[in-house]
Amino acid sequence: MTKTEASNEHSNPAVSAAAKIISVLFHPVFMPLLMALVVYALIPAAFAGIKEKQLVLLFVSIGVSTLFFPLFTIGLMKPLGFISSFRMPTNRERTIPLIAVMIFYFWISHVFNNLPAIPLALKILLLGNFWGIILVFLANIFTRISMHTAAAGGMVGILLVLLIISPANIVMPFFGALILAGIIGSARLALGAHQRGDVWLGYIIGIICQVGAYI
Repeated sequence: MTKTEASNEHSNPAVSAAAKIISVLFHPVFMPLLMALVVYALIPAAFAGIKEKQLVLLFVSIGVSTLFFPLFTIGLMKPLGFISSFRMPTNRERTIPLIAVMIFYFWISHVFNNLPAIPLALKILLLGNFWGIILVFLANIFTRISMHTAAAGGMVGILLVLLIISPANIVMPFFGALILAGIIGSARLALGAHQRGDVWLGYIIGIICQVGAYI
């Protein structure tokens, strides 16, 4: 824990507790699967050609690649001495976990991109996530970028893409995503986990990667 984090938790215990809950609920490791489910909920017609069993397998595959494998890998790194804690307080400790996650994101994006039945929005989401983790990895060399806001930016970005490509009314979910992204960034700042610039850099990368994946 940094001195800034300790100071914030001591002076604002209620705010700190709420910020911790938000940070856990919207941890970056949960966001790809969560956003895939949101895409399905918002534009179910795009999945109409996929059978129910195949649909379940589709989301299980996303969950295994973007949630289970990253958590399992990072879980092994602490006892092996690659990281000092699961919070990974330094840029250096985040390097190997980011590389591992990058591999998992590449695999699921590559596989889904070559399956004709997968909806375009889902392919964009997964490709944007892969590009996003690459840029987060590069930014992490120079600064402790917020991975929470990079994921939140990706959430805003994919809903922006849905506004463009989907006939469904995505306006309210888009504004809801903007508000939620702001709450996530505020939580990270309240905990003193990042500088303001690192929070904004995360947003920018997340949004740009999703829009770039669409383009």
